[in-house]
Amino acid sequence: MFDSGKIIEKAKHSAFWLWVLNLVLPGIVPFNRPHRFKVMSMSNHHLKAKIPYRKSNFNHIRGLHACALATISEFATGFLLLSRLDITKYRLIMQRIEMDYHYQGKMDAFAEFSTDDAWYDQQIYGPLKSQESVVIPCVVKIHDAKGNHLTTGKVYWQIKDWTKVKTKA
Repeated sequence: MFDSGKIIEKAKHSAFWLWVLNLVLPGIVPFNRPHRFKVMSMSNHHLKAKIPYRKSNFNHIRGLHACALATISEFATGFLLLSRLDITKYRLIMQRIEMDYHYQGKMDAFAEFSTDDAWYDQQIYGPLKSQESVVIPCVVKIHDAKGNHLTTGKVYWQIKDWTKVKTKA
C-alpha cells in the first residue's frame, strides 16, 4: 500500500513524484477515473489540473461537458485544501458549487486554484476557534490551451473539526 499524503508532499517539489501522483490518482479519487484529470503542478498554495479534451469529457456537440468542468473545479479546490489541512483533524464536504460558463471548450483545459497562508488563517483556522464549522468559497478559473477563459467556478466547502461531527450509528 502507498501513503498518498507522502506522495502529495513529494509531488509539490519533484517532477518524478508528480508523475507518481498522477499514476495513483485514479485510486485516490476513483470517481474521477473516467475523466483522466491530471495534476500539472502543485505547491502548498497553488494547484493546476488538466482536463483532457477526450470523448469521456464531451457534451453532445463535442465540447467539454459542463459537468466535467464543474467536476474538475471541485477536484482542484478540494485536492489543494486536503493537501494542506490535517484530514485527521478536519472534515471537508462540498456544500454547493456555482459555475459561470464563458466559452466553449474545444481543447485541453486547465483549472487553477490558489491560496496563501493568510487565507487559511482568515477563512478557516481563525473562524473555527469560535464556530462549529465554516463554509469557505473557493474561486477556480478554467482556461483552455490557447488561454480562452472557459469557466469561473465558486466551490463552497464546509470545514468542521471531526470532534464536532455528529453522525448516526
